[in-house]
Amino acid sequence: MTSLNWQKSTHSEEGSSCVYIAAAPDGTIRLRESDEPDVILLATRAQLGTLIAAIKAGTTH
Repeated sequence: MTSLNWQKSTHSEEGSSCVYIAAAPDGTIRLRESDEPDVILLATRAQLGTLIAAIKAGTTH
């Protein structure tokens, strides 16, 4: 298994719950939270873009 290069979000404050992101060799994006690092969300670049756009627009539930 390839080791992923996890990067901490610049919006995560020191000592708080942090969000990490990594690009996988298969072209997907992986997301995880520091509280549960074994739970990993897998998304395509398009799916992640749609999620970010929805968050910025305030249209998520």
